Amino acid sequence: MDHPKGCATGEAGRRGSAPAVVVDRHVDENIPGAGMHAAARRALRCAVRAGAADYRRATQLPRLIPVAPADLADDSDAGTRCILAMLARALRSERRRGRAGHWSYDLNRHIGLHQAIRAETARLKRRSA
Repeated sequence: MDHPKGCATGEAGRRGSAPAVVVDRHVDENIPGAGMHAAARRALRCAVRAGAADYRRATQLPRLIPVAPADLADDSDAGTRCILAMLARALRSERRRGRAGHWSYDLNRHIGLHQAIRAETARLKRRSA
């Protein structure tokens, strides 16, 4: 059965049904505030890109994860992969806190972790290319 565009269940036209949902990240105009969510997503993506471009490993990484000075100085591919694994773990924990509504969740740290992962991944790609 074909569903209307932007509708997961095809029930958008039925009386008394819930409004259509966002599918495949397309914005549905029937949902109040859906345009605002898309704008927030775009702004967040821009902030992560800009932060990744200005990323300084020696100053920003110790604020995000517990890392030894020797790990900061390690410029090898294996060292970068180890840092990426620690960043991924920290990001999972931060996401978990955010979804749970925990008082210690920090949006700035969440964004910083995304920026660090993006920058470290780019660093790894540059070295292996």
